[in-house]
Amino acid sequence: MGVVQIYYADHAPPHFHVQYAGETAKFEIETLALIDGSLPARARGLVTEWASLHQVELMEAFRKAAASEPPKKFRPFAKITNVGVLG
Repeated sequence: MGVVQIYYADHAPPHFHVQYAGETAKFEIETLALIDGSLPARARGLVTEWASLHQVELMEAFRKAAASEPPKKFRPFAKITNVGVLG
């Protein structure tokens, strides 16, 4: 089971957090680069693929969350259970 989160009032650069199989990671939204933590290679690839489809929405969600506004939730990525953006 994996979870993608964007935190309220979080710092730049725009990024999202991922929790999967006991691992945590942080990805920059603009480049999709892993900037902290680690994930199994398969999960990292799936997260990157999912994020590339939702980059514009992720940037908007980060902007809203940074301003303490509720971001919208995303549809799950089918191959990772319970993936969505949470405030």
